[in-house]
Amino acid sequence: MSDPMTSPLLEVADLEAGYGRSQVLFGLSLRVPPTGAVAILGRNGAGKTTLLKTLAGEIRPSSGTLRLAGEDVTAAPAERRARLGIGHVPQEHAIFARMSVRENLMLGAGPRADRQAIEEVLEFFPKLGARLGQTAATLSGGERKMLAIGRALLGKPRVLMLDEPTEGVWIGVIDEIAERLVDLSRRMSVILVEQHVELALTVAQAAYVIDRGTVALSGPADRVRNDPALLRLLAP
Repeated sequence: MSDPMTSPLLEVADLEAGYGRSQVLFGLSLRVPPTGAVAILGRNGAGKTTLLKTLAGEIRPSSGTLRLAGEDVTAAPAERRARLGIGHVPQEHAIFARMSVRENLMLGAGPRADRQAIEEVLEFFPKLGARLGQTAATLSGGERKMLAIGRALLGKPRVLMLDEPTEGVWIGVIDEIAERLVDLSRRMSVILVEQHVELALTVAQAAYVIDRGTVALSGPADRVRNDPALLRLLAP
């Protein structure tokens, strides 16, 4: 994993954002390397999902800067950020439930569907290959997460942001998704918001713990795992 302190792909500085008059993020800063996984941890309501939505361009920050490969994209709309390589798999509504698995993937591939890229996704998630004709609504929780990640990969992101990728997933499939995330982090940047703390700190090499919209603890994953402050910051 590259050192995020010396060569970040994504650099966030003094970010402030929220919903109308309700501010959620307060001067938040972080760095994400070109490859490897970064875990974003925190209690419910700490600001994790708001952070991902702000990085994706769904929420406009009130102040702060966001740079991708050195380019200031703070004012860039979501569509441009996606074209520049910021992929986002939200916690909910990441697939089209009434469409088939095949149709979801074709949409993810865009108007000039790259069949080779689709085949690569199916090799990455073999379960999807056996369900191409099924509507997405009939998939299990784990298969839906795989489809959502697969669709995002077809956009060829440089940094892939995942919001709770194991939520609602059967325990037997969680390990499979974790393995796929490790594979992805070897070739791109992954930002992982995850309630399964041990899983997140196993997949990731670095971690940021958010408390009330600010970074309260950060560092290498092993150091964060062993920091006595972690339990306090994650306690309900």
